[in-house]
Amino acid sequence: MRSPKKTLTRVPPNGRPAKQRRVHNAVETPSRFYGTPLPGVRPEELSGTLIVIEGTDGSGRSTQISLLTEWLESQGFAVQTMGLRRSYLVGEDIDALLAENAVTRMTLALMYSTDFFDQLERRILPALRSGLIVLADRYIFTLIARAAVRGIGRDYLHGIYETALRPDLTFWLNVRPEIAFDREFKKSQTISYWESGRDMSLSNDLFQSFIRYQSMIKREFEYLSKRHSFLELDGESSVSAVNRELRKRIASHLAIRSTQYRPSHALSHLWR
Repeated sequence: MRSPKKTLTRVPPNGRPAKQRRVHNAVETPSRFYGTPLPGVRPEELSGTLIVIEGTDGSGRSTQISLLTEWLESQGFAVQTMGLRRSYLVGEDIDALLAENAVTRMTLALMYSTDFFDQLERRILPALRSGLIVLADRYIFTLIARAAVRGIGRDYLHGIYETALRPDLTFWLNVRPEIAFDREFKKSQTISYWESGRDMSLSNDLFQSFIRYQSMIKREFEYLSKRHSFLELDGESSVSAVNRELRKRIASHLAIRSTQYRPSHALSHLWR
């Protein structure tokens, strides 16, 4: 197993490293955190790489996470994954509340933040200290978008996550709500209460509720993309085309020479 290589900073013609700025003749580099660093965490110890795949329901995130995991492991990297509701502390509690539709919007937002920070402490940071690649199937951006469309202030939400670790790469798989609906319905022959925003009383029609809700989420992603410089990809392209673009950009960041990849038999059903 080899540790991920650090990316060299590209220097533009003006001689000043990108993503840095001079303050009183000193170079200030971006923090590994969005705001106040977590106590006891030393950024220089985090030799691994955090890669986030964001997108609405039906954008193909989970498929790409599976394929990227196999590709990166074939390149000699150790990979850790994370996603929503995977915390041993509150993951099952969130599932139970969602199943019963018995939770307020603020409580749900705070439960999700607890789920995130527990995974950050117990899964993400240990993996990064060990030099692993962390692939995140959604991150704080989905949590912020979902809470924001339910009326919780953006500033308040960004304040909650100011101690979150800043990803090295954040990809946004952008798809239209209509395409997302078709994909989700074909996958399970149903649309969940929360994926369609039924708690927000947007429409009595399931399809219309889904479209309106996912359109609101998409607008939040557009705002977040500008604020946090997402790498936007066309999530409506074929799985292989999206995966090829992801591999190209990740390979550039990690200094991987070859981006050639064909999925194993176990994942061949995803390659369409």
